[in-house]
Amino acid sequence: MINAAIIGTGAISDYHIDAYLSFPERCKITWISDVFPEKAGQKKKAKDLDAQIAASYKELLDKKDIDLVSICTPPFAHAETAVDFLNAGKHVLVEKPMAASLEECDAMIAAEKKCGKFLSIVAQNRFTDSIYNMKKTLDSGIVGRPLHVQADSHWYRGHSYYDLWWRGTWEKEGGGCTLNHAVHQIDILNWMMGMPPLSISSMLGNLSHDNAEVEDISISVLRYPRAMAQITASLVHHGEGQSIIIQGEKGRISAPWQPRASKPKPNGFPDADPEKEKEIDDFYRSLPKIEYSGHKGQIDNVLSAIEGKGNILVTGAEGRMALEIVTAIYKAGTEQRTIEFPLKKEDAFYTVSGIMKEVPHFYKKTASVNDLGGSITVGSAENKQR
Repeated sequence: MINAAIIGTGAISDYHIDAYLSFPERCKITWISDVFPEKAGQKKKAKDLDAQIAASYKELLDKKDIDLVSICTPPFAHAETAVDFLNAGKHVLVEKPMAASLEECDAMIAAEKKCGKFLSIVAQNRFTDSIYNMKKTLDSGIVGRPLHVQADSHWYRGHSYYDLWWRGTWEKEGGGCTLNHAVHQIDILNWMMGMPPLSISSMLGNLSHDNAEVEDISISVLRYPRAMAQITASLVHHGEGQSIIIQGEKGRISAPWQPRASKPKPNGFPDADPEKEKEIDDFYRSLPKIEYSGHKGQIDNVLSAIEGKGNILVTGAEGRMALEIVTAIYKAGTEQRTIEFPLKKEDAFYTVSGIMKEVPHFYKKTASVNDLGGSITVGSAENKQR
């Protein structure tokens, strides 16, 4: 039996708790912790948990009845909390984004290597049929090598979204929609491409949230060896249509799923290629559905790794790669020039303090409430369709 602790009991913790409760024969939640203990108490009651409550996660570092920790705190606390638990000999699952800087990512990875425990970063969209089987389709070679990738992280958040106490400042949230929303599509882009980009150009803006320091939109173009990609991160898009489209040499695949293929006429103009489209579609639809999806799928993966039955799918190194692209977007957008990879340790954007000093502060945060209440969304339903 694997004993788990939940650190931070905001809305995202529901997904972790529900996932752990789905595997009662394999794990048990023994502790929950929040800087607002009353919130932890409410969560314990709402989920009918047989768990103890701690006001500070530091009270839990030496507890023998904890094997695995889910960190569901605001981003500014991810690194310190993860490093402390890893050094205490616990496995760690960290909500996205991995951390607020590359320096913090490197500290987390170093702690993982030192203690020999697992570190995994939440990327629950990998654990969906659409994304998982799209990756298998790409890896099969059926569409050839990718030439262009379009990653759209289109979300909508109202003005009050940034009233929550930790949101809307570079210090506490670490960034805006690029860091905290588009990190999902960026992780998928990295996973699909299987290599880091060579360079990136970006623009940043805040178009609709004058109560936040951070951006609510960014648009970026990445260059790879013989390929290009574009990323749009937004909190101003109605309909919340997240998608990723890969244009390969022999065809197009995407999530949501929509295969396309063209062949050239003698004059070079396109003609439909229904045979190739059918080949691509048949291959994709022949793939088995994954057993568990979303957070449940990722927690199953982490539990299996602890049980010695598999490997971590989303590692600390992969979480760092996603954050490096986010950091480069902030650097390119701030300095209004093309940035080359990899970012160096001596770069001002390598540290939290350097980022805070360099980035634009679009507006001043004007409100701070402990809880907004209500339900949250973690991705459009169409993204999860087969």
